Amino acid sequence: MIITVTPNPAWDVTYEVPALVPGAVHRVTKVHRRLGGKGVNVARVLHATGHDAIAVLPGPSEGAAQLGLDAPGAAAGPQLTWDVVPGLPVIRQTLVVQDADGITTSLWEPGVKPDPGTDGALAERVRAWLHADGRTGQAARDLGTGTSQGVAASARGIVISGSLPPGLDPRFHARLAAMALDAAGPAVVDTSGEALAHAATVPGVVLTPNSGELAELTGSACHDPAEAIAAARALLAGGPLAVVVTLGENGLAAVTRSGTWHGYLAEHLAGNPTGAGDAAAAALIAGLAATANWPQIVRDAVSMSAAAVLSPVAGEVTLANVARLRGQAMVREVA
Repeated sequence: MIITVTPNPAWDVTYEVPALVPGAVHRVTKVHRRLGGKGVNVARVLHATGHDAIAVLPGPSEGAAQLGLDAPGAAAGPQLTWDVVPGLPVIRQTLVVQDADGITTSLWEPGVKPDPGTDGALAERVRAWLHADGRTGQAARDLGTGTSQGVAASARGIVISGSLPPGLDPRFHARLAAMALDAAGPAVVDTSGEALAHAATVPGVVLTPNSGELAELTGSACHDPAEAIAAARALLAGGPLAVVVTLGENGLAAVTRSGTWHGYLAEHLAGNPTGAGDAAAAALIAGLAATANWPQIVRDAVSMSAAAVLSPVAGEVTLANVARLRGQAMVREVA
């Protein structure tokens, strides 16, 4: 079971239009709407690729049912469990407009300030999941709507993803990562700004910035893979186990204490890149939990993120696309 945490969830709305013309009236051909946010997307990709996942997020007091989320099923197979912690009265919206050529334009609303104490409640909920294997009955009573005793099991890793809503401590990601590492980790953090700076000081954490976020954090240019790799290497001295930089069309680079690998696809894919980084984070935590080697993790992350580009909405991949693209992924070690 892998935990994901989304402190600033959103309703993801995708409009498909023939073409996007500024100043014009558009007739939308398709609308996709569902609950999202980076950690939610990671959880969905993990579930789609055969892993049990627990998605922890703040939300309304009525919990998962009001958000239209399914309770865990009793059937065999991987489980996706929604654990909604009361404290966020309204969930923001993110809008993506995608034209027929696959070009996307995104409009992201700011987060809504949560109720006082929500960050502490989220942290305690994560703590309960991290130790659910040793206290199944109590954990089941502590955990929120949409959960059950049947999903209480040993956590194999955690991903803390996305931005923070107004009022939450910027050390939130770092504190949860340290908590998970104390419980035997691994811990992946995907965030930006001040929250990323705090996370970069946690010994043993794995960071997944994009090139722009890395440049902002380090003050170094990251215009190409070589520059991004150099900036990521400088971060390792602060404590991270690895820095995995997503590079858009140039793939991604995993900079670790044991080596550096650059993974990419030879072909260009058109589509919706909104959830590509989340799919890469899902592959990353799954590989770390399975103690896979870094070249294998990089290959999986490249193929998973590319498969996400082919989906019209974030947080979706198909196993067929993942398998096909894995065969096309190129991985090279960088000196």
